This record gives sequence, structure tokens and C-alpha cells, in this order.
Amino acid sequence: MEVRVSPAEAIDAHLAVAQVGYANRELLKDALCVTLAKSEEEVERFEMAFDTFFTREEFKGAMGPAERGEDDRLDRREPDAGQPAGGPGGGAQDRADEASQETSLAEMLLDNDAIALSRAMEAAADRARAKDIRLNTQRSLLTRKTLDEMGLRELEALINRLRDSGQARDEQLAERLAERREALFVEAQRFVERQSKLYASETGRRMREKILGDMKLTSIDVDEMKSMEALVKRMAKRLASRYARKRHRADKGKLDVRKTIRRSMGYGGVPFNIVWKSQTIDKPKIIAICDVSRSVAAAAQFLLLFLYSLNEVVDKLEAFAFSDRMVSVNDLLDDEKLDEAIAQILKRIGFRPTDYGRALADFCDTHLDQLDRHTTVIILGDGRSNYVNPRLDLMKQIAERSRAVIWLNPEPVTYWGQGDSKMDAYQRFCSVAKSCNTLNQLEKIIEEVLRTYSPR
Repeated sequence: MEVRVSPAEAIDAHLAVAQVGYANRELLKDALCVTLAKSEEEVERFEMAFDTFFTREEFKGAMGPAERGEDDRLDRREPDAGQPAGGPGGGAQDRADEASQETSLAEMLLDNDAIALSRAMEAAADRARAKDIRLNTQRSLLTRKTLDEMGLRELEALINRLRDSGQARDEQLAERLAERREALFVEAQRFVERQSKLYASETGRRMREKILGDMKLTSIDVDEMKSMEALVKRMAKRLASRYARKRHRADKGKLDVRKTIRRSMGYGGVPFNIVWKSQTIDKPKIIAICDVSRSVAAAAQFLLLFLYSLNEVVDKLEAFAFSDRMVSVNDLLDDEKLDEAIAQILKRIGFRPTDYGRALADFCDTHLDQLDRHTTVIILGDGRSNYVNPRLDLMKQIAERSRAVIWLNPEPVTYWGQGDSKMDAYQRFCSVAKSCNTLNQLEKIIEEVLRTYSPR
């Protein structure tokens, strides 16, 4: 449940709480939300974290009034005639007294004190360091540690002694305690699960993202699609926020005489502030060409997903898709929702036999003039052209007119040039040609393109 909070925002949150107090839950929630959450997505995360943190559910194992009265009669009945109250045949009340003396947990269970049990569980969880949970696999261990801190081992020893006493009333009391012990297990599991949601969900999400990021695009199943979509969007936004704005690079050692003289006029011509020349690094201008043919159909939707997400945050992105013919898909990426855009692209041009030569001809006929020394062309495809003319001459023109050509191929390098693959021939005209069949590889290569982007 990650909501990024700066030190200034943390101070504002403390001041807001000092003003509104804790008496009104909704007012407290709104005050914290206003100071901490900065987007709709963060509002949702904040509300989930707030509700989870401040939830105090009633112990479901606590008995109702009628059942409690029956238990009181069982635990506090008078001893049998002829038996001394404190003798070997003493009643269940004696055993209850022994329970309350040996462990407060048995006393709370016998008294059905749900509030005391809740407080004891939170204190025990603190001692067991339940808040340090980072993986879901730690739940069982921390549940047991929490119960041990509450006195579970002493309770189990007491139950065993009551069962071994040979007294019917002691055995009945032991069964009562055993039943409530099982209910206590359930409550402890619920409590630790809530701690997991608070403190382990973000760690778990990062681990899942790492696994998905290293998974081959061709092996992603339907159940993992939503997680992949969220991961791709975060990747694209992270890259864009880092590299999409204009930057300046200072050339140390090259004095900007005019600016230095202008700034020194306020000091009588003494150059207190030295100004060095700087070079403006333009925003990336990217043309992305995605193969959506039958041979890469499994990976095409994720490549389109990355383009869609990148299109939302990069100002200058022209996107094209092709199988046998090439078409611009900017309108769909701009106007349609994610699922609809990808479905329409695949319906319009996808799942057909590949013709790289025809697709390159379509691009050069109508879009070659868009290429200049600031343009990076990114091609996503396997380079298999079904034994038709690959039009290497057109590929050469694209390479000569653009700043760089980056080719990302979902196939291993050992497959390049095998069968109908012309990747070995196309590779000669590429600044970078790499095998790319996972999202982490895709992000790394795109980031490298953006990081080194500067005018030639």
C-alpha cells in the first residue's frame, strides 16, 4: 500500500491530526487524506491502508450472554457433597482459579473478555514483532509467536493437566478451554493477516513484479494480464518522468562571456557569478514500429501495451503496427481505452503473414520525411519476412535519416538468420539490435535510449 510521503507532507499530516484530533474517525481520515494522497490512485491506497490499520474487529470466538451464563454455571458450581472444597475432588471452580493464577490467558478465555483478549493480542504481536512481516509465508510463524507471547504454552499445559486429572468436571473445563483455544487461533490468524496487508503487501507486490518482469512474454497467462498491465504502466511512467522533460548539460570550462558580463553589471562589472555555456538536451522523439503478425502474436499485445503506456507520458511518440501492411495507430492509442485500443489494432492489422518489405515500403512512402537527426526509431519484431524481398535498401534509408535505429527481437540471437529470418541482414543498419523477450529487458533498453538521448 505504497503512498510516497515527503518530510514536508509528514509534518503537515502531524499538524492536521493535532488540529482535528482522534474523536471523529471520518474527519481524521479526510484530514490525513488531503495532506498525504496526491492522486486518485493514492487516495484509493490511502483509504485501504487507513481502514486496515484502524480496524479492530470483535473477537468472533467470544460467547454470547446465554452461552456465557451456561459456562458460568459449569465453572462455578458447588463441589460435590462429602468432598472438601479444596480437596482432591474439588470442583471446576478450583481449576479455574488455578488457571487464573497460572496464566491470564485462561482467565480471559473463561471470563469471555473480548476487549482484554484484543488488547493482549496486540501487545503480544508487538513483542513477537508481527509488524516486521514482509512475506506471506511468515504468517504461520508470526501467528504462533503471537499466541506464545499471550501464554499459549501455559494454556496448553493447563488443558493437559485438567484432562489427566480423572475428574469429569475438570475434563469438561478442559474441553471448554480447548474450544476457545481454537477460536483464539482463528483470531490470531485474522490479526496477523491484517498486519500482512499493512506491512507485507508492498514487498509482495515488488517480488511479484520482479518475477513477472523476468517472465517471457510468450508464457504469460490470462490470470497475470492485469498485473502485467499495471507493471508496464509503472515502467513507462517511471521512464517518462525521468527523461521526458527538457534538460541542460553544462560544459564546464567553456565560459559564456555575454551572460557573465550581463550578470556582473550589478556588481560594477566584477564577475562574481560565472556562467558556463550549456547545451539543451531535447525531449525524446521516438517512432515505434511494432510487428503484430502471427509469429509474434503472443508478445505483440505486451509490446503494444508498453507503447500505449509510453504514449500517455512521452510528448513525441509516433506508433505504427504491421503484419503484411503498415498502419499508424496513434489515433487508437490517443482516443481509445487500453483493452479496446489493443483489440482494434490486432483486429485491423494483426495475425497475418509477415511482409517486412511491404511494411517498410508503406512507411517510407508516407512517413519517411518525419525522420531527422533527433528521431530514434524503435522496431519491435522477429525479422521473419516469409522469404519475400526484405527491402534492405529502405532499411538503409531509415537508418541514414534517423538518429538511431533500435531493434528489439523477441527471439534468441541464435535464431537470427535461420529459416526466413532476415535479422542478420537488418542488424547491419541498426545502432542497437538485441534479443528482448521480457519486460525487464524492454524497460532496460528503452531507458538506455532515453538516458543517452542528446543531439548529435
